Amino acid sequence: MRYDKGRKDASRSRIMEVASHRFRGDGIAASGLASIMSDAGMTNGAFYPHFQSKADLVRESMASALEIQSQQLQQALASGGLELALAMYLSPEHRDHPQTGCASAALLPEIARQPPETRALYTEKLLTLVHQLAKDLPPHTRDPEGVALGVFAALIGALQLARAVEGTELSDRILAAGADAARALTQPRQKDEAS
Repeated sequence: MRYDKGRKDASRSRIMEVASHRFRGDGIAASGLASIMSDAGMTNGAFYPHFQSKADLVRESMASALEIQSQQLQQALASGGLELALAMYLSPEHRDHPQTGCASAALLPEIARQPPETRALYTEKLLTLVHQLAKDLPPHTRDPEGVALGVFAALIGALQLARAVEGTELSDRILAAGADAARALTQPRQKDEAS
């Protein structure tokens, strides 16, 4: 039976959406194709007209999640600057819902084990986020890209730590400390007293 292109595109989008949530919520290794297809309301056999392998699905759903994150970052920076972006990223809501949040914070150890083409695509998407943030840093920031990398490292690390101890007062303290660390990275360096 043949289906029109619109239906095939909708099915592919649904598979990617479910997979993206599953991968971020449960991990890539723990998310089987059978459960993804079942959650998408399709049979296992419906997977292969859309993707050659699970690795293809991982790559494409990760790229889609990072693209959405890029759009959200752009909106946050445009409407409230760095402070809004920090507040959104290090919020209890983001911490408590990894399945809809940052793919990096949810999947970095597993991304590091993916095939080279997946890691290359991840690198490309990460650099897009870094460049977005670098453009929004204070005008006299020395090495804006380096500072943006540091901010992302602080944010992702803080979110991962806060999730690891979720349900404790320490989790909220970690979120606050991560925001403070990111702010500190974006502040102009004080001139050396000796200069």
